Amino acid sequence: MEGLSPLHLIIVLVIAVLVLGPGKLPEVGTALGKSIREFRKATTDMQDSVRLDTPPAALPAPVPAPSAAAVPPVAAEPTVVEPAPPVSGSS
Repeated sequence: MEGLSPLHLIIVLVIAVLVLGPGKLPEVGTALGKSIREFRKATTDMQDSVRLDTPPAALPAPVPAPSAAAVPPVAAEPTVVEPAPPVSGSS
């Protein structure tokens, strides 16, 4: 069997009209369409949540930052500390 041919679809439609009646057929079609939409939305939401939960394996490992020993020290200018002026007290 290769799939559904137009003849198969016509037979299914005739059986649906006989069982449900022509008045109920649009309601059943609407309900079926809503069900399919909700099913697709639920599967898409499930796939998105699974994608967010698993970490991506294709990303390369982070490069470590250079350590403090690998960085040469910077020569600092000598700090000159001036003596404080004398406090003259008048008591």
